[in-house]
Amino acid sequence: MRAHRIIFVLAALLIGLGAKQYFYPQTVALADINVGTGINVGAGINVLQMELDRPGGTLPLQKIHDMTLVFDEE
Repeated sequence: MRAHRIIFVLAALLIGLGAKQYFYPQTVALADINVGTGINVGAGINVLQMELDRPGGTLPLQKIHDMTLVFDEE
């Protein structure tokens, strides 16, 4: 009797997965890696331009007093 329940649950999961794949098919990504400007046209992401576009100077550091691994020895 218990085996029938297990078979029923597995069959329901399999049917549910098939229905999900039917109603919600996988979509194709619309990203185009061959788009670019400047020296490396079509090379994808221009890392040099990313470095030049970042805010001037360094970002301020946040001081954190981390006591996560400090234990009392009493």
